[in-house]
Amino acid sequence: MKKTILLSTMFLGSLVFAQETHVLGGDKDAHGCIGSAGYTYSQIKKNCIRTFEEKIKLKEVASNGNYIAAVIFSKDKNKAEVFVKDAEERSIILTRAGKGKAKAWKKDGYVLVPYKKNGYQLKKDNVVIYQ
Repeated sequence: MKKTILLSTMFLGSLVFAQETHVLGGDKDAHGCIGSAGYTYSQIKKNCIRTFEEKIKLKEVASNGNYIAAVIFSKDKNKAEVFVKDAEERSIILTRAGKGKAKAWKKDGYVLVPYKKNGYQLKKDNVVIYQ
């Protein structure tokens, strides 16, 4: 009986030590951004950011706003970095094409245009996907 209890205790103890412990912050990317804390690297800001804390956020049209895209502009507004869920990279850098009221930022079928008073629309292949 003592042997059975001792072996059971040893077995259970080995299971506890065999489990991996996930440490918050142990998942830094190549830029040092901690994904589990909500950080991702911004090419425009050259720093780790939380996209959900950014000022410009767009709601996905197809999912009734369940997914959010964040937009960051360069200081001169010639580039726009867009964080979308289906991008191959973490973000897409769009370049400004046009000036004045006809301004838009474009790359590979993505187009970001001003929308309504202070908003923006993001189109993919001429279909609105975020606004």
